[in-house]
Amino acid sequence: MGPLLCLLSAAGFGAMSIFGKFAYDAGVSPSALLLVRFALAALILAGFLAIRPAPRIGARIVVTALALGAVGFATQATLFFEALRVMDASLLSLILYTYPLMVTVAAVLLRRDRMTRNRATALTVASAGTLLVLLGAGTGTIDPVGAALGFGAALTYTVYILVSDRVLRSASPVLLSTLVMTGAAVALAGKSVVTGGVDLGFGAVGWFWVACIAVVSTVLASLTFFAGLRRTGPSTAAILSTVEPVVTTALAAVTLGEFLTPAQLAGGVLVLASVAVVQLRPRRSTVPSRTAIPAPAAIPAADPAPTPTSVVNRRATPDLANPAGSPVDSR
Repeated sequence: MGPLLCLLSAAGFGAMSIFGKFAYDAGVSPSALLLVRFALAALILAGFLAIRPAPRIGARIVVTALALGAVGFATQATLFFEALRVMDASLLSLILYTYPLMVTVAAVLLRRDRMTRNRATALTVASAGTLLVLLGAGTGTIDPVGAALGFGAALTYTVYILVSDRVLRSASPVLLSTLVMTGAAVALAGKSVVTGGVDLGFGAVGWFWVACIAVVSTVLASLTFFAGLRRTGPSTAAILSTVEPVVTTALAAVTLGEFLTPAQLAGGVLVLASVAVVQLRPRRSTVPSRTAIPAPAAIPAADPAPTPTSVVNRRATPDLANPAGSPVDSR
């Protein structure tokens, strides 16, 4: 389920750019879009919690989750949409999708993941596919300010993923998403007060597309991302998220009349292939060591007993929920 949840999340986030284009056409400004998006998402998630309360968590986790939204998610979204105003969308997406490499390298350096052969191969294949998908749409002039904002968004999202992975050990995905959206909404509301307010006078069509962003590309996408991240780990979740630009490109072809080029089709195949590669378990040698003592029949040598979930620094998720083959928690 972990990889599937990550792919569903990528599809939801991939549709956001299409919804955003329609919202802009309906007269919605970027600042209004972000404020309404996070505020509406927080209300929806709070309703879920009212129906099915989550286990209580400590005050420290609450503050951390709120900061994830206020400092992490809100900042990343603001940087991205500000950059989108001054540079080509395909080039900006190319810059943003440097974050899977950032996440993987950071997780390995922090000893929170290990660089397996399959993971390195998947990362390489996914990056090459993403390049083909995005560059196949054509190139534009790179604005220095926009490029800096785009790299800032990628770096912010990298930190956001790594911190979220740690917080998930103590909070349910629904509760964490609620706190993150609330923190983002409060931060953006404060920003709007300081900058003179936000124009919410756009029509019903604009509200419809903003609602689509809030429900499909925020609530559902965030819930499935956190649930998938909890089962796969940060590196695998980041690699699987590279399906997002493929979804965006395909939806743009259908809704905006942007036809896929042969290079984009090839890139999409590579990205989808990386999804299969990242789920492959490394092959184990079937030749027994001459000096090894045979394992008892009841405990196969190739399948060590799962570590108890009560051990410190282990998630409550069993190892079977991590189909990519990486340890549930290497910390």
